[in-house]
Amino acid sequence: MLQQYNNILVAIDGSYEAEIAFHKAIEVAKRNHATLHILHVIDTRAFQDVSSFDSSMVEQVTETAKKTIDEYQTTAKDQGVAQVVSKIEYGAPKTTIARNYPKDHKIDLIMIGATGLNAVERLLIGSVTEFVTRNAPCDVLVVRTDIDGKPMKSSKK
Repeated sequence: MLQQYNNILVAIDGSYEAEIAFHKAIEVAKRNHATLHILHVIDTRAFQDVSSFDSSMVEQVTETAKKTIDEYQTTAKDQGVAQVVSKIEYGAPKTTIARNYPKDHKIDLIMIGATGLNAVERLLIGSVTEFVTRNAPCDVLVVRTDIDGKPMKSSKK
């Protein structure tokens, strides 16, 4: 029996790894005739450290995210995904991607890019991808190769 996925979530953050995960998610969604959920989480904790908090910063980040997610949605539809949902959420990316969004939208597959964090960074701040793989209530596919199946070259130098 082949696994049939109905609701596929791909988390995007502007990174090269997330973009590759997105393109692979398009193909999986088409093969499964699934709804593709494109999610961008704005980490509100980043704004807590700003001493002179300015609501215009949140608006700027939101506007940039909206433009990006709209482009992704258009690309998915243009490439043949019949049902595409895009959403911007605010909060902690780890719990939003791993728990909240999947539960609220009956997600049965999460596709997420592998991170380029080194061991020290993972120890200090943790990896969103690692958290998602350990805590998601559904299958998680960590994208480690490019569209041609070759190991990705990290966008970080």
